[in-house]
Amino acid sequence: MTHDVVPPDEGASPEVLALAKVVARLRAEIADLQGIAASTAVVERAKGVLMARTGTSADAAYETLLARGTRWGRTLMEECWLTLGQVRSRPTPAPATSAAGGTGRREPAEPATGTGTGSDAVAAPADDCLRALLPRLAEGLAETDCEDGIAELLRVVLGAPLGVDGVMIYTVTSTGSLELTGHAGITGSLADQWRHVPPLSGVAALEAIAAGQAVWLEDPAADARRYLLIGEAAGQWPSRAWIPVPTGGRVRSAVGFLRNRPGPFDPDTRTVLRRAVRLCAAPLRNGGPADAGAAAVAVPDVASVQTVLDALSGPAVLLTPLRSPTGEIEDYRIDAATPESVDVGGRRGKELVGRRVLETYPTVAGTALWEGYEDTLATGAVYEGEPFTYHEVGAGFPQESVYSVRATRLGGRLIVSWVRHDISEREARRLTDMQRLGNLGWAGWQLTTGEVVWSDQVYAIFERDPALGPIGLEELAQYVLPDDRTRTAAVVHRLLRLGQRAVDHPFRITTAEGVRHVRMVVEARADVGGSPVEVHGFFQDVTALRDAELALRESERAVLVQSGMLQAERALAARLQATLLPIPGQSVELAGLCVDVAYVPSDSGVNVGGDWYSAVELPDRSALFVVGDVAGHGLPAVGTMAQLRFTAKGMATTGSALIEVLRRLNHLLLHSDSEPSATATMVIGRYQPDVRRLTWARAGHLPPLLIRDGRADFLPQPDGCLLGAARDSVYGQAVIDLRPGDHLLLYTDGLVEQPGEDIDLGLGRLAETALRLLRDGVDGELARTLAAQRAGNLDDICVVDIHVPDDAE
Repeated sequence: MTHDVVPPDEGASPEVLALAKVVARLRAEIADLQGIAASTAVVERAKGVLMARTGTSADAAYETLLARGTRWGRTLMEECWLTLGQVRSRPTPAPATSAAGGTGRREPAEPATGTGTGSDAVAAPADDCLRALLPRLAEGLAETDCEDGIAELLRVVLGAPLGVDGVMIYTVTSTGSLELTGHAGITGSLADQWRHVPPLSGVAALEAIAAGQAVWLEDPAADARRYLLIGEAAGQWPSRAWIPVPTGGRVRSAVGFLRNRPGPFDPDTRTVLRRAVRLCAAPLRNGGPADAGAAAVAVPDVASVQTVLDALSGPAVLLTPLRSPTGEIEDYRIDAATPESVDVGGRRGKELVGRRVLETYPTVAGTALWEGYEDTLATGAVYEGEPFTYHEVGAGFPQESVYSVRATRLGGRLIVSWVRHDISEREARRLTDMQRLGNLGWAGWQLTTGEVVWSDQVYAIFERDPALGPIGLEELAQYVLPDDRTRTAAVVHRLLRLGQRAVDHPFRITTAEGVRHVRMVVEARADVGGSPVEVHGFFQDVTALRDAELALRESERAVLVQSGMLQAERALAARLQATLLPIPGQSVELAGLCVDVAYVPSDSGVNVGGDWYSAVELPDRSALFVVGDVAGHGLPAVGTMAQLRFTAKGMATTGSALIEVLRRLNHLLLHSDSEPSATATMVIGRYQPDVRRLTWARAGHLPPLLIRDGRADFLPQPDGCLLGAARDSVYGQAVIDLRPGDHLLLYTDGLVEQPGEDIDLGLGRLAETALRLLRDGVDGELARTLAAQRAGNLDDICVVDIHVPDDAE
């Protein structure tokens, strides 16, 4: 079969003529490959026929064909066609006759020995009727060239005898998903729905491919729980089989047989289905060993040239001319390349070997370069062309590259080297951008000639006019601030006299914008005698970096100072609090009562809180109990706490009424020197032991908790706004008679409050906990136990437990 190309008009450009020749050659190669593929298909089908007849492996079938051809003097292809012809003319086997002369079913023979293992092992021959299906299948495969055709052939041949109603062929893609490559007996909509199957669990075809073993689905109810069942309606195809396609390597495909009949596959049917898939293995195989005829034949002189090119630097290739039957050069092939050879597409070194010039760089055809190649081959003269622009279209956008090319004849080939000029320009632009973005510039000093070279960015760093030229290393110290001049001069001395290899030295210079911090990184190169002959490196403006470092240090210093002040304030406040508010280590007796006090500071921050208490005996033998909470923390809170504590104690000692004490304290906070004025909550009570009566008042404080006879109740609260909130605040008082066994808890909000929680929940939790502790026998240490359970809270905790002894008279 020939492939003709319509010749272009006589006026066509050389590029078009060259491309037409390339197209013609490629079409001829395609025709040759199609012929090879057709021959291979005949061989594979003949092997499949022998495999079906004898149950042997593919390799054994191939050896049998070769032996038969050699024996009778026929070629392998002739023997294959004869084998396929016997399949077409082979009559259907006559039924076996029993010894009694009747017709009966022949029992299966013992399993034949094959090359497969596992589910692909050759099983025992099936019934004669079933065995007759395989030759019919092999005959059909000889005339089938697509996977849809194979699927249809399987459905037609196996349909009536085995009940196969549908066939699906799946292949694993590179991403691990399944692709439906062939089908028969199913609707187009179902095929579209299941054409692409992602790599999910519960896919029987994928499981068969991964395990290399057949999957038999014979129980629809059980299979539906484990697998994704293909079908348009529930119960369609109650029995299915997924059989992997053997390839001799990694399994990539599986054939699915779908049956409308229920029940399991009998052993003979399983054997026939496995053999049928083995027959289809060659046509379905995704790939195989490379065609030996396509392998490149190593040419000794090419290998020698490649060895030489491997040792060279710079780009260079070996071109072999490809000529037409008339001797005309149609193209060139790259047969060797240096490691540093890079083309416009980014291909490097060995990646170029085997490529053809017109296929890879089609716009070269008809240029002066193309003619120069031909002249060099014809005359042997070295070709050195003028720089030319090559137009490349890659990744959807045009590119232009400028080359200078040199070509030399080597036997019947060309050695071609080139220089790409635009690379140098691009690298120069990149270097300039890097210097600008990094605020640095390079410099070099030739010590033998005195030549000094600065990049433009160095002039910008020093704010020096380029017309004045660069400065030498000996002059550098003159431009440095006096404080850095001695050290900079010492560095230059080590470079020029001692030949120190590398130096990283910071210094400062003065510019019109102020002091500038400069970093100098340079190294010296010495001659064979060890004397420095060259110094090169870079200068970098690091002023912004130094400013950031100074700002960071100042910030760290300020943080340390502030932290120290806070720590000192906390220590002072803690000492003041401990002095003003001593906490007894155990319960104390006061006016016939047992009083338990607990105080737990918060664990948050460095500030001390303003929670406080007072429990003192007054001159009339009554007892004063106060618990308060000053808003805020630190020294101001401690100071306010001291004012409230001593004022309340003094007024109560002189006989002032409780509500009068609260009014005076409110007035005190409203006229305090603090800005804004402090606020506080407080509960205050006076206990008269002769009648066991407690008179109490409050200023915005939480209610006392009374525990009596196994119950815990909060006392009804009289009126009372927090201290320091309003000038016209009104305060009321209440009275309660205590009984033997009573516990009365006064506390601050740290004992019950929880961030984001309603206060009523905290109060309820306190009542339940106090009752439980008393039932558990915690009596004399109730306050300390309650406070300890809330340790680690965000606020201070102060608790006073007033207990009337059981034996009190």
